[in-house]
Amino acid sequence: MSSIAIANIGELVTWAADRPVRHDAGLVVSDGSVAWVGDTTDLPAADELIDAGGRAVIPGFVDSHTHLVFAGDRAAEFTARMAGERYAAGGIRTTVAATRAAGQAELTRLATARMAELRAQGTTTVEIKSGYGLDTDTEELLLRVASGLTTETTYLGAHVVPDGWTTQAYVALVTGEMLDRCAPHARWIDAFCEVGAFDVDAARTVLTAGMAAGLQPRLHANQLGHGPGVQLACELGAAAADHCTYLSDADVTALADSGVVAGLLPGVEFSTRHPYPDARRLLSAGVRVAIATDCNPGTSYTSSMPFCIALAVREMGMAPLEALHAATAGGAASLRRTDVGHLGLGARADLVILEAPSHVHLAYRPGVPLVHRVLTTPESQWEGWRDGFSPRGRPAPRTGA
Repeated sequence: MSSIAIANIGELVTWAADRPVRHDAGLVVSDGSVAWVGDTTDLPAADELIDAGGRAVIPGFVDSHTHLVFAGDRAAEFTARMAGERYAAGGIRTTVAATRAAGQAELTRLATARMAELRAQGTTTVEIKSGYGLDTDTEELLLRVASGLTTETTYLGAHVVPDGWTTQAYVALVTGEMLDRCAPHARWIDAFCEVGAFDVDAARTVLTAGMAAGLQPRLHANQLGHGPGVQLACELGAAAADHCTYLSDADVTALADSGVVAGLLPGVEFSTRHPYPDARRLLSAGVRVAIATDCNPGTSYTSSMPFCIALAVREMGMAPLEALHAATAGGAASLRRTDVGHLGLGARADLVILEAPSHVHLAYRPGVPLVHRVLTTPESQWEGWRDGFSPRGRPAPRTGA
């Protein structure tokens, strides 16, 4: 059994119920799990010692909504939006064309590079969706690539209706042959319930078919306007309703009563100039909130959870500690995970040492690279505990502090 002790932590965020934030703290990891938390003066002996030097230590970020596997970009679309054009869901088809033209090797190379970006900014758990194939072969390929990078893979065949298809015919494909091929590579089923994408009946059909195939539901909901998506997510007991930009009082009540996590994606509002979600309204009502990047080429081409935290504090009414909770424990709840997103005893030892004395600096110093070191627990088939974040099944090289 190998162990690592981290001493002289200026601020340690664990999310323990009795003491979520500690100062002058220490932490011990044994075989990749948190084995001890306390005052640095009481730190037990371990096989290896890391001196945090007064820096803050936080749980690794849990990014519960990304679209990392794609080719091409939509910089021209972004430029047009900045000149005053409004976002519409149909821009997805541009990425579909580029993604279909790319091969597996290129898609893997691109997605692996984006994973490295996420890791460098403190993200240690990532959800990845398909959705840029919109045909059976490409959707399956995207999920194969994604499943080489994370266990949190989502089948999003119902992203938009491809050109040349009716909604009825395409939903039949998504819930039939495409689902049969994609389900073995996915944990989750998702749909884009929005004007320009899928109405509530089509989204319900997609999600219920996925649930019958053993996938767990989540939903893109209420991004572009008030609509039925949030209510559908609550009706079906989805893990999360993501976006939640436009909510009625009934939507907020349904989220609070059902326990469905509201996934807020502030990078989208930054990129599309839509109003930011009102996180304060949700938190005040008792809704569980997650923050994620929605990393994608059309509406939120960022891989930075610290940037999204800064936006949540500045634009969505969250306190810095609330935003950090949403980006760690909230993301874990969105993925129905209890082993990540916190540093309580027995948790996976996925943690970030910040080049700062406090978590507040994540919002206080936006755009500044504050990640000093990322330490992650490897997947179960790996041995030991190492720096890095690499594709599942391939050990990451050891790097210095």
